Amino acid sequence: MFADRKDAGRKLAKALDGYKDKDVIVLAVPKGGVEVGFEVAKHLNADFYLLISRKLPFPYNPESGFGAISEDGSTFIFNEAATWLSAGETEEIKEKQIQEIKRRINKLRGSKPLPDISNKTVILVDDGLAMGSTMRASIKYCRNQRAGSIIVAVPVSSMRVYKEISRMVDEIVVLEMPPDFMAVAQVYENWYDVSDDEVVDIMRQWERFKQGN
Repeated sequence: MFADRKDAGRKLAKALDGYKDKDVIVLAVPKGGVEVGFEVAKHLNADFYLLISRKLPFPYNPESGFGAISEDGSTFIFNEAATWLSAGETEEIKEKQIQEIKRRINKLRGSKPLPDISNKTVILVDDGLAMGSTMRASIKYCRNQRAGSIIVAVPVSSMRVYKEISRMVDEIVVLEMPPDFMAVAQVYENWYDVSDDEVVDIMRQWERFKQGN
C-alpha cells in the first residue's frame, strides 16, 4: 500500500490538509515515525519534534510488550499482560527503558527539551499502530503536559486498536485498516529498521528545511 515511510508520510500529510498553516506541533515517535512525521510537518508548515516513548518488553519475548513509557514517566500498561510479571520485574524493565529514553534524548535530540505544548494542537505520528502501546504512552504524555487537543495520525492500524485509540484522543487519522492486519511492515514495500544515524540525518534535513523557508 506504501512504497516506503516517505510515501506513507506524504499521503498522510494530504489527509491532514485541514491543519495546514494552523500552528500545530507534530510529534513523531522514533524511530519508525520520524520520516513519516517529517513529511507531515513539512506539508503542514508545522513545528516538528521527536517524542521519545518506549515499549515495555517481556523479558522472555522482547518483540512483545506489556505496555510503554514516555519520557516524562507517563506509563501505559495492558492490565492482563502485566499480570505475567511481578511488581519488581515490571519496575526493572521500566528502569531499563527509562535509561534507553535518556540515551535517545541525548543522541536523537541533542539533549534538547521538548517545547511547551500546553493549549497547543498536537499531532502524534508513527509509521503504524500494532498494539499501539507506545502511542498510548505518548498520548498520556500529551495529556499530562496539558495539550489543547491531540490528534493521532498513522498510515496503518488494526480496526480494534483504531477504536481503542480513538477513545483517548480528539481525532485519529488512519489511511489503511487491512482486514488481515498482522504487522505494520505488511503495508510497506520497503520496510527496514531505522538507525539512530538516519534519525539524526532526518532531523538535520528538517533544520535545513526550516532555514530555507
